[in-house]
Amino acid sequence: MSNSQENPAGLVRRVVTGHDAQGRAIVISDGPAPLVHTNSLRPGYASTDLWRTDATPAPITAAAPESTLGPRRQLPNRRGTVLRINTLAPEPESVRNLAPAKAQQVFAEGGNAGASTFAANGRHPMMHRTETIDYAIVLSGQVTMLLDDSEVTLHAGDVLVQCGTNHAWANRGTEPCQIAFVLIDGEFEPELKAQIS
Repeated sequence: MSNSQENPAGLVRRVVTGHDAQGRAIVISDGPAPLVHTNSLRPGYASTDLWRTDATPAPITAAAPESTLGPRRQLPNRRGTVLRINTLAPEPESVRNLAPAKAQQVFAEGGNAGASTFAANGRHPMMHRTETIDYAIVLSGQVTMLLDDSEVTLHAGDVLVQCGTNHAWANRGTEPCQIAFVLIDGEFEPELKAQIS
């Protein structure tokens, strides 16, 4: 795992605005997003956290403090959101053949050890579920989203709304794929939670 920006695939320019002492709109920061997560078990993977909120409604201050620093956290905080861009290289055989324990290690290093569902499902090592609503926007390339027993391929410009489903992302193409994600804290309805637990 790395919090550096050595992987160019994870470099994303981020501009953050705020207000000066007179309440005028200004740019607070303009440069590479400070948190890029990589994983040696997923070659060519980079996940760049751009911003996090911790409440709804989100407090708007004159100059918001950096919200992405600290240990890697896959999920938003309670009533919060996460904005990130992931880069997925074409999937190597080494990822498709990860053992369940190694798949769990990938998610643990990503800040969500309990997300992996591969041991129970067996469909793909990156199968996981989060208690979130995720807006996914494919920026470039193509990616296949696998569900329990179906899949859909998305291309640049496509948008997916992920509603707490068990899923994995697989780049079966020949070029890297970039996807923007907005994760919104959610809560399973009791009836659904009983079915999927």
